[in-house]
Amino acid sequence: MWMTVGERRFAINLADNETARAFAAHSPLTLEMAELNGNEKHADLSEPLPTHPSRPGTIRNGDLMIYGSSTVVIFYETFRSSYAYTRLGWVEEPDDLSRVLGRHDVRVVFSEQ
Repeated sequence: MWMTVGERRFAINLADNETARAFAAHSPLTLEMAELNGNEKHADLSEPLPTHPSRPGTIRNGDLMIYGSSTVVIFYETFRSSYAYTRLGWVEEPDDLSRVLGRHDVRVVFSEQ
């Protein structure tokens, strides 16, 4: 899967789970993602996905998760967290992710190609 922000495309490795397969089935998907806490972007889906949340402990730069059953979250900083998420996947090369996403709301396109 791909995640496109402006002109920049990032390869996404999808997790091998029901949630990631359901998310991919909605592709292509354009989300207006809001800034939160200086470490993530988030947006609500129009319908919930099947989830199996767990507490990862450490969130990594490039993690793509679902919070609750319908909030897509892309993290662009590594930090400790006690919150529970369902993993969708991760950005293969997230080194530039923080700069590309910036500290403002952003349009993100998820697609198969």
